[in-house]
Amino acid sequence: MDEIELKRIVWRSRRGLLELDLQLERFVAEALPQLSEADLLLYRELLQLPDNDLLDYLNGRSECPNVRLAPMIARIRDAQR
Repeated sequence: MDEIELKRIVWRSRRGLLELDLQLERFVAEALPQLSEADLLLYRELLQLPDNDLLDYLNGRSECPNVRLAPMIARIRDAQR
């Protein structure tokens, strides 16, 4: 993925909820540079989710109905530890 698209992903990682911003900010800083092309596409798809739903999935309050996104959600959770 080119540099411009990576910058777009970083920008889209900034959300409207502070708690969500904090979780994604850490993940972007630590893991984004190492993600494979396939993982970047999954992360980009994850960013399409509404803020409240995404926050619920990351906090384990509910399960994401899209099972393809589950590994990426787990990865973001792991980055919080």
